[in-house]
Amino acid sequence: MKRLAVAQAVAWRSLHNFLHNPSLLIPSLVFPLFFFTAFAGGLSGISRAPGFQFPYGYTAFQFAFVVVQSAAFAGVFTGFGIARDFEGGFARRLLLAAPHRSGIVLGYALAALGRWLVTVSVLTGVAFAVRMRVGGHGVDLVGLYTLAILVNFTATLWAAGVAMRLRTMQAGPIMQMPVFLVLFFAPVYVPLALLQGWIHAVAVANPMTRVLEAGRGFVAGAPTEVLAAYGAILALGALFTVWAVRGLRKAEAAG
Repeated sequence: MKRLAVAQAVAWRSLHNFLHNPSLLIPSLVFPLFFFTAFAGGLSGISRAPGFQFPYGYTAFQFAFVVVQSAAFAGVFTGFGIARDFEGGFARRLLLAAPHRSGIVLGYALAALGRWLVTVSVLTGVAFAVRMRVGGHGVDLVGLYTLAILVNFTATLWAAGVAMRLRTMQAGPIMQMPVFLVLFFAPVYVPLALLQGWIHAVAVANPMTRVLEAGRGFVAGAPTEVLAAYGAILALGALFTVWAVRGLRKAEAAG
């Protein structure tokens, strides 16, 4: 099987399972909507805090975060599927059948992107249904979605590397917890300038802070920190590409 054919086969199978299995599809849709509702609705009073400056309201402020979060967790949940494929024996048979095994990683990455596109389509529809305001006539949202695609790709590579090394669903917390911590140690609820103490220092050093700041700039129609955000996520993507490829080699060696 050629590399592209392997990738297409893996992606189609993963997406088919996702779309036809309510236990996979429903949580992927409900969790981002829950976070969006809880943050944008339940915490909207934060926008009246002194020094909070975001011209398009708290709903738009949190929309950028939830888009990035949903992209990251679509990648993590794809990692769960990789681990499940190893437990069920499918991944091992695939390793034997595919001479171009890098296509396996590419296929799972395409599946993760497909999962996220379904989720973000619903999320965006809900956001505009509740009259979320955006700047720049919404054109700059393309920048936010592009950043989120890179986050999705990076998270998938991280989770794939873990799944291929451990090859068990028990690796789920190892895939999920670092991503969760990186996301929530960024300025989630308020702008970076309003954070204080150790959390501010951690957020400044956190590469996801640049991604969120740029994403919120895109929502507001006033792009900011774009080069820093793309540079940070591309560097992480390169790092986790090596991580995933080495994980694939470990899975091959394990047989």
